[in-house]
Order: sequence, then C-alpha cells, then structure tokens
Amino acid sequence: MAASRLIILGVAVAAAGGAGYVAKNMAALAPPEVVVNPGPQAPTIALQDVLVLSGDVPMGEMLGKNIAWQAWPSDGINANFITRATAPDALEKLKDSVARMPMYAGEPLRRSKLVGEGQSFMSSILPSGSRAVATSIAADTSAGGFILPNDFVDVIMTRRADAASGGTGFSTETILKNIRVLAIDQTIQEDEQGKKTRVGQTATLELTPQQAEIITVAQQMADRLTLSLRSIKDTQEKITDEADYLVSGNGRRGTIRLIKSGEVSEVGARK
Repeated sequence: MAASRLIILGVAVAAAGGAGYVAKNMAALAPPEVVVNPGPQAPTIALQDVLVLSGDVPMGEMLGKNIAWQAWPSDGINANFITRATAPDALEKLKDSVARMPMYAGEPLRRSKLVGEGQSFMSSILPSGSRAVATSIAADTSAGGFILPNDFVDVIMTRRADAASGGTGFSTETILKNIRVLAIDQTIQEDEQGKKTRVGQTATLELTPQQAEIITVAQQMADRLTLSLRSIKDTQEKITDEADYLVSGNGRRGTIRLIKSGEVSEVGARK
C-alpha cells in the first residue's frame, strides 16, 4: 500500500475518534439549570382577629348571629375595636346585646354602639338633657304610616272652635317643629296577599323639658295632634317659634295655668 494512502487513512481514523470523543462528552453534560424569576416578594402583614358585623342590625335589635371574627391588619385596628386577643369570649357574650343605632355588615363592632348592661334601650339612645314623651297617633295623623324612628316631624294641634263663644269650625296650629322621632310602635305583618304595614298608635318624641310641657298641655287641649313629616334637608333649620305660651307665665310668678273646655287661663296662686 502506498505511503500516501496510509497517511490519509490514519488521519481519517483520528478524526473519527475525536468526533466520537466530543459527542460522548456533550451527551454526558447536564442540561443548563433554568432560573425562574419569582418576582417581588409580598410584604408580610401582621393580622389580628377583629369582631365585625356579618349582617345588618337595625336600631333596637339584638346582634344575634350577625357578628363574626375577621382578620384585620394590625396597623389599622382602632383602640375601640373588639379583638380576639383582648376579648376571646366576646362572640358569645355580646350576641344578646342590643344596638343603640343602626349598624351595617362589614363594620367593626364598637361597645359604644350597644346598649349598656342594666340600661333600658330608650334611656341609652336619649341624648343628655332631652326627654322622651309618647303621644297618640293614628294612620291619618302620622303621614300614612311613613314616619319611622330618626325621622323629624312637626307637631300640629287641631282644636274645635268654642261654640259658647260663637265660633265654628276648627283652628290649627303648629306647636312644635323639627322634632326627632325616637320610636314608633309600627310593625309589619304577613298575610296571604303579602306583607302589609300596620300603623301603631304611639310615637315617642325627643323633646326638651320645655317642649315636653308644651305637648303635655296640648294633649289635654287638642281634639287631635298630627305629626307632619319633614324633609331630611330641613333638619338643620334653627327653630325660634314654638307654642311657648301654653306653659309660659309671661314672666309672672305665682300663677297657675288652667285648662277648661280647651281654653287656657291663668289664675293667681294662693299663698
């Protein structure tokens, strides 16, 4: 065999061996590791369980099953909130508590919105210095049953004219204005045709001591007292004129006010 052929054959064998070696090493190499970017880490937030309303609770109703524990960020917890850490048995203890004002689902429960232990509902919702006075009403004297607690009304007194003095017909006067309704004994009853409203017979009004005296006198004088519903836009109106003459002695001491046949008179008090 010629020397040139031997050289070519040797080169070919060497090339084949090198190629096989390279292929073997490439197959043995591990695949490159794929790094997945997890993105920015969410900050860790400290949480605490807070007692919240799980359902709406009307004023004067018990909380019942409308309260539950809910996780809240610790930084957003107010000192008035009820937490599981400070009151672990609050869920059981407060379920029979009564709401002093309307409360709504999702809001944290505060003890200041509940009737205090040993207190009546009415005395707890009555502002300091005010009086609660009940007055008789009927469907035709209470805006057709549309007056509800926390509405504001005017009180209108209607009297029959004194026949002895030749008067005829009726006289009407607004004796109190912008008065808040605290309660009204109105209920909703179910019948075969659906729900219907039954208008109560008594409305409880929030009055000053002077207004309480006025309406007490008016109840004795009037043939009828009517509640006139006011617009919510007028509740900030400052009232300056009321029927103070019903209880005012016009600056005179030692007088007694008498109500006879619907008429008011004053006589000197005996010493």
